[in-house]
Amino acid sequence: MARWPNLALLGIASATTLLAAAGDVPKKIDVRPTPLLAPLPISNDTLDSEAPLPSVLVEVAQDPNQHAKKKNQPLLASSRLELIRYVSGEFAKAVTPLPAAKKGFHIGVGKELDDHELHQLLANTGIAVNSGDTVQITRLEFREKEIVVDLNGGSGHHFRLKDHLQVNVGGPSTASSASVPGQTGQPTGVTLLLDYGKPLPDMGPDDLKHDLAPVLNFQNQKSATVNWVDTLPPEYKKAIQDNRALVGMDHDMVIAALGRPDHKVRERTEQGEETEDWIYGDPPSKTVFVTFLGDKVIRVKEFN
Repeated sequence: MARWPNLALLGIASATTLLAAAGDVPKKIDVRPTPLLAPLPISNDTLDSEAPLPSVLVEVAQDPNQHAKKKNQPLLASSRLELIRYVSGEFAKAVTPLPAAKKGFHIGVGKELDDHELHQLLANTGIAVNSGDTVQITRLEFREKEIVVDLNGGSGHHFRLKDHLQVNVGGPSTASSASVPGQTGQPTGVTLLLDYGKPLPDMGPDDLKHDLAPVLNFQNQKSATVNWVDTLPPEYKKAIQDNRALVGMDHDMVIAALGRPDHKVRERTEQGEETEDWIYGDPPSKTVFVTFLGDKVIRVKEFN
């Protein structure tokens, strides 16, 4: 009698083995843990806006070295365009007096400001901008290891800031005439030489503003581009927001939309009129030709 339970168990085991071999045994009865050989694929449907990201993806998105890695790359052409578009034309407050030195004032990026050199230049060349004055970045030039930043037209240039301020719709201008420097007749332009000591690293607008922090304060300063764009006709405003040039725009509108051109070519028409083409990009990549007659765009052509 004692052998019957064992025979029953043996029969059940044999039947299970036969069914498994035939592929008819449901997988749910297999209670053994399945080894994880590879990560399960994640479809686009599972990555909806409300579902939490897998921990691996979160760690990549929050990589603290991501900014440092970008800094180790050379300055990209697209980054130059962003710097021109979003920094050139901006207003800031001078945090220290700045000299009217024709050769510019040298600033070592990542180093303390050389107060001794600054005081010597101020004594020898005079004060172009006083501490607390509002200035405007009017030009950026990219060299191998330096970025040249012109304030108020650059060194040696007379510049009346109030002539370049734009009035907001329903609001006052960004600075009053009382804060405008250089009303004594002396040059009010300043040239800053940002020396990185190595080939220019890749950076964004906020990075450049950070590097200018020893002499300029951008906080609480309204964007010159945004304030001015708000005053434009709707079709031009939308084109600038979409980074497009339109016929009828002037030079400032095109710069706001596309930045400063990579190349300029001047030609003379059969009627003797002089035109100027602003060229963005290089073939065979996307290239945009913006043709001016005087200060107005008369033609826009794109080649992909």
